[in-house]
Amino acid sequence: MLVAGIDVGATYTKVVLCEDGRVVGRSLVPTGFNFARAAERGLSAALESAGLRREDVGYVAATGYGRHMVPFRDLALTDLTAQAWAIHRLYPDARTILDIGGQNVKAIRVDERGRVRAFRLNDKCAAGSGAFLEKTMRYMGYTAADIARLAEAAQDPAVVSSVCAVFAESEVINHLVAGRSAEDVCAGAIVALAGRAGQLVKRLRGEPLYVLTGGLTRVPLMRRCLEQDLRVSFVVPPEEEGVYAAALGAAQLAEERLRRTAQRATA
Repeated sequence: MLVAGIDVGATYTKVVLCEDGRVVGRSLVPTGFNFARAAERGLSAALESAGLRREDVGYVAATGYGRHMVPFRDLALTDLTAQAWAIHRLYPDARTILDIGGQNVKAIRVDERGRVRAFRLNDKCAAGSGAFLEKTMRYMGYTAADIARLAEAAQDPAVVSSVCAVFAESEVINHLVAGRSAEDVCAGAIVALAGRAGQLVKRLRGEPLYVLTGGLTRVPLMRRCLEQDLRVSFVVPPEEEGVYAAALGAAQLAEERLRRTAQRATA
């Protein structure tokens, strides 16, 4: 049976379609202010990419910030659980997951069965999340797609030290007014974000194997900064599976729920 995992994040909504344990379609759309509409648009886009129809979907699991706002869901679960499940399936030896998202940053410790044992969330301002980086890019006239390219071209990353998004934005403006390049400002924002994310891992007392997920897995500088700060190595899932980790986990858990239901029915 075809199942859908929908991760309604504060910034983007990700959808993964699975059938018989295989990913057959996926999509990523801006969430906007209407979570239900974002989930609908994301599901439609994923179905279109796979050449499938809405009536083919037999079960929907929703996760993420807006999971309870998906009216056609069959199951709602936390993104902590969904992330842990997906990463455990990809890397059974994983014990620490660091997810850098638009709304927040999560450090998760899991056991040998992929169950969440402890977690830490950024409890400061939005300057500690991906949203601040995207806003910085828009201010400079770029998009999120330009982050990795600009960061790699930086010569001397600017210092962005404030933990408050308002003050950090003022620092960015001051750097640009002073003539700093967009590349150096972009890299500086990444270094700052990596430092704050690394503090969560330290507070969690993370253990290897370390896995990095979220939209910023596309930015090599983020990984390098984290590894240098924490003196550990991070694994980044291939083919953007780290970006879709929560949606993938939701879809996998939907399949697991259906499997158990079928077993009980035939017992």
